[in-house]
Amino acid sequence: MQHHLQFKTKSISLEKPLIIGILNLTPDSFYDGGFYKDEKGFLLRVEKMLEEGADIIDIGAVSTRPGAEDVILEDETRRLIPAIKKIAQEFPEAILSIDTYRSEVAKKAIHAGAHIINDISGGLFDPEMFQTIAQLKVPYILMHIKGTPKNMQQNPQYSNVVKEITGFFKQRLSKLKELGITGNIILDPGFGFGKSLEDNYMLLKNLSSFKDFGCPLLVGISRKSMIYKVLGTKPSEALNGTTVIHTLALLNGANILRVHDVKEAVEVVKLMEVYKGIEM
Repeated sequence: MQHHLQFKTKSISLEKPLIIGILNLTPDSFYDGGFYKDEKGFLLRVEKMLEEGADIIDIGAVSTRPGAEDVILEDETRRLIPAIKKIAQEFPEAILSIDTYRSEVAKKAIHAGAHIINDISGGLFDPEMFQTIAQLKVPYILMHIKGTPKNMQQNPQYSNVVKEITGFFKQRLSKLKELGITGNIILDPGFGFGKSLEDNYMLLKNLSSFKDFGCPLLVGISRKSMIYKVLGTKPSEALNGTTVIHTLALLNGANILRVHDVKEAVEVVKLMEVYKGIEM
């Protein structure tokens, strides 16, 4: 597996698990939609996540919760690009990931100061995305989704969810290789993106099978329904369950956790590093 993510002017080690802190600049995300409506609010959020130990800040301006309506390109750009510029100015050492499936937004985001593109569609929603990543030469998070955010949870069906996603990764990585992209790719199986409760836990249990691709694995399960539906609660009460599932994800091979609660995720990583370092 690759041991670093390489950017134009810096790199970050993957020798220990990384924490990506979530910044949603959207009014309707499933957990924290509308929390960060102005510049002061999102800058304080970024500062807090960095102080708590976030390695990367992931910024999104389009909600991808189940049932979410699409947001037009102009609205995504208006929400996102000024925020990237301001965050890059205030926190020049911060590594910024941009949650977008649009190649045009990806270009503008990188030019505004971002470093990574996080694409929930694995290049399927915009046929220009892979070519754009090849031109930009930036790390790329390739995620699996079945359907679109609007319809993905309307009874998704798989004959074998692990095999289907393995096939998806194989096909998409082959496309990237044809464009000369063989490194700086992160794989995300897409927990909650067109998966049933059982599918999500099957993926969690078999997460290590995706290590065969030689790419870092990202897990995004923070406060999702696979946790709070089992517990009979809601996203705001799912922190303890999230910590449990993060622990299982790390045990099963996750290299990166995408989280709402940075402090708690950093603590999981610290404890897991001690646990893994103990010899029999």
